[in-house]
Order: sequence, then structure tokens, then C-alpha cells
Amino acid sequence: MARDIDLDGVWHPAVVLGIGDQAMQVGIEGVEGVQEVPRSDIKWLPKDFAATFDLGDVVHVRAVTKDGEFVNWSLRQVPEVQGGFVAMDVNTGRVISMQGGFSYQASVFNRTTQALRQPGSSFKPFVYAAALDSGYSPATIVIDAPIEINTPQGLWRPRNSSNKFYGPTPLRTGIEQSRNLMTIRLAQEVGMDVIADYAERFGVYENMGRFLANSLGSEETTLYNMVAAYAMFANGGERVRPTLVDRVQDRYGKTVYRHDQRDCVDCNDPGIPADRGPRIVSDRERVMNAVTAYQLTSMLKGVVDRGTAAGAINLPVPVAGKTGTTNDARDVWFVGFTSNIAAGCYIGHDQPRGLGRSAYGSSLCGPVFQDFMEEAIKKYGGGPFEVPPGGHFLKIDRFTGARLSDDATGDNVVAEYFRDGEEPVFGVTYDGGFAMGNDLDLFAAGEREQVQEVTTSTGEKARVGGKASFGSMSSGGLY
Repeated sequence: MARDIDLDGVWHPAVVLGIGDQAMQVGIEGVEGVQEVPRSDIKWLPKDFAATFDLGDVVHVRAVTKDGEFVNWSLRQVPEVQGGFVAMDVNTGRVISMQGGFSYQASVFNRTTQALRQPGSSFKPFVYAAALDSGYSPATIVIDAPIEINTPQGLWRPRNSSNKFYGPTPLRTGIEQSRNLMTIRLAQEVGMDVIADYAERFGVYENMGRFLANSLGSEETTLYNMVAAYAMFANGGERVRPTLVDRVQDRYGKTVYRHDQRDCVDCNDPGIPADRGPRIVSDRERVMNAVTAYQLTSMLKGVVDRGTAAGAINLPVPVAGKTGTTNDARDVWFVGFTSNIAAGCYIGHDQPRGLGRSAYGSSLCGPVFQDFMEEAIKKYGGGPFEVPPGGHFLKIDRFTGARLSDDATGDNVVAEYFRDGEEPVFGVTYDGGFAMGNDLDLFAAGEREQVQEVTTSTGEKARVGGKASFGSMSSGGLY
């Protein structure tokens, strides 16, 4: 029986001593006398006290208070669903917060460092990073249309979460809206060998399988690895090694180990102006080009501003990140970062099974990230993402990828960062070797599907899209 839970008050172990229609009598550890839990407190239970509890059952209770005054005892329940959370400094790798599960006494398994789970779409940034470093840009056009792939296990038909197809679409919109079919085409164009090399370089995997399905995050990894990898996006592409130990000193105060090996060249200079911090020189390994890191950060900021995480994250400083949800919502993720903190959340069952039809990374992990970062920003601050030298901004239509004038404005306009010396190529479309049919029904930006209710051959009711027909392609995949 866990005794380490403090959620809206301390949870106390209690034993059921009596069961009535309107109240249940309990003996609470550390509390004198027999206490009562009122019937009004168990509205969340499907049945009454007598049908749910037996004398001698051990339960959790907590005190409900109002304006500091005791109101009643309330039943609590340790959830079956578990999860993990970790946050770290993007420049040093210092872990500033870690949660391995709901209760350590209930389960010592650390789901942040030990649980190997599918990251789903939270892996997609590594596909896009490989593409950006291979000559693609955020405005490159990739086809979003159905794909059929022969595998040893049979025909694989991946799909988008929306079950819709949008035709030629820029990379930025592809990652903002988490388009699976675009990601697979991009992975086919770039090559799974290149993508696997990137994932291994960032420490997501040690030996990643070279399968197209892995571009959608089907290979398992840990939340710890994912957050450390995202921290390298945030700091401009430099190697970060996460740590729980900053430094070690001997008994005389001499530092015998320091994790951060960067050189602070003027930390001892008393003449540093009050509005400027000391200059820190880094000689760490570069795992990603700085321009690529900024391009990807800008695209992931779009995920939070107007993409799959737009309804869940609302913070006073710029935030970038990516949601992840696997098949049947067995695992949901959100990994994101500000200019100085990277953090990630994973939620799922220890024995994988679906979390429910409305379970998504944005709806479950998004609020966890939001609550933590609200407090972290108060302590650690945050600011705009640093723009590296070596590039220039051009205004692009984020729906079509077309070049726009410098004075263009509107919801469709986004300023993309392009490398100096590389002339952007507009109007070229990539399909990854999977051609798009001429008669495919496509959805325009913002268009919604007209859903209708039909009666199936078994007499049951079902809802199908207005564009559905015999021969429509069905599919399954990660999103």
C-alpha cells in the first residue's frame, strides 16, 4: 500500500470497517477513531458502496478541505495507467526534474529511463532533420497521398490520423499536422540508412532498424533518450549528455569532477556589465548543422503555434515540440523545449493496451508539459530561439510552398530560414517513388469531411466520410 502519494493532499491507507447506504466507515492510518466517507463522494464509481467494497478492504483516502477547513474524507484510487516525465537544461544536460511513475512505493520501475516504448510521431523530427541536412528545405513539396507497400507480413497501408489526403504539401505543414504519408515518402527519398544514422547520432537508438515503419516511430526507445535528443535541437545542434550529477567536490571544496566541460572565459571578471552574462566557449561535438537545427526548431514551433499541439500548449515564451500517439493510443507522448529547457512526457499502460478513443499526445501529455513549464519558466525564464548566422529569411505560403513577397501578410504566410549560398528551388514535388493517382479526392487546407451515417450488412450503424466509395483505401499506422 503506497504511502508516498501527495496529490491535492496526502493519501492515507485506510481499512473498511462498515458499509451503509449513505456512508462507509473506515479506519485511517494515523487518524484516531472511525471516520466516514459519504455517498456523495463516490459518484465516479459505477455502483454503490455495498456492491464495490467488502469489510476489510484496504483503500486510499484523503481529506477534502475548503478554505482550510475539513469537509469530509474522500476515496482515492491509484490509476492503472502509468507514465514518466523528465526535464533538463538544453545546454548542460543537467536533469532538473524526473518522475518515473505515479508512486514509487507502488512501483519502483522508472518509466523515464527504463520503459522502452514506441515514440510514434514524436520521432518524426529526426526524419525531417535528415531531410533538411540532405538539401531539402521547410518549403520543399512532398506528396500526401495513399501508399501501399508489400512487406513479408503482407500489404501495409499506412494512413494519416485524419484518414484524409492533402496532395502536394510543404514539409513545414507536414510536420505541423503530423502527416504520416508525407513522412514515409520523405524517408523513402532520403533513405532509411541516413535517418537511422541521425537517430543513432542523437542517441535515440543504438542500432536502429532500417524499416520504413520506423520513420513513424515504431521502434521502441526511452523518454530519457528522446528528451536528450530534443535538447540538441534547442541548443543549436551540439552534443548534450544528460546527467544527474553536476559536479563532485572533495572535503576541502576542490572540484574533482565537473560534468559541463565548456570554458567560461570571463566568469571571474568583476567588470562584466549587469545586463550581460559571462561568455561561455563550447568545444563540444556538433551533431547537427546550426542552420538545420534552427529550421527544425522553427517547424516544431509551428506544431505548438498552429499544429497538433496548438490547443494544449500556451506559454509566455516561445515553445517548440512534437506530439506522438501510437496505434490504438497505446502510448502517447509530448516532447518539447524552450530556449533553455527541454522536457517530455510519456503516458501508457505497463502492459500495453489502448488508452481510449480520445487519447492523444496533445490531450494527455500536453497538459502535463504545460503545468510543469508554467512553473519552470518562472524560475528559469526563457526567450526567443537564437537565429544562427549563415542564412536568410524568405516569406513562404505554408500551404503551397510558393515564394511570397517580403511584404506579404496573412495566416498562410510564414518566414522560412534558408541557407546562404543555396538558391531555394520552388515548384519541385517529391513522391518518394509512390505515385499519386489522378482521381484521388483531396482535401484543401481547412476543409472538413462531410460524415454520414449508414446501416451495415449486419444491421449496425456506422459513420463514413462523404467521399467514401467502394474500393476506398483503408489503412493503419502510427500518428
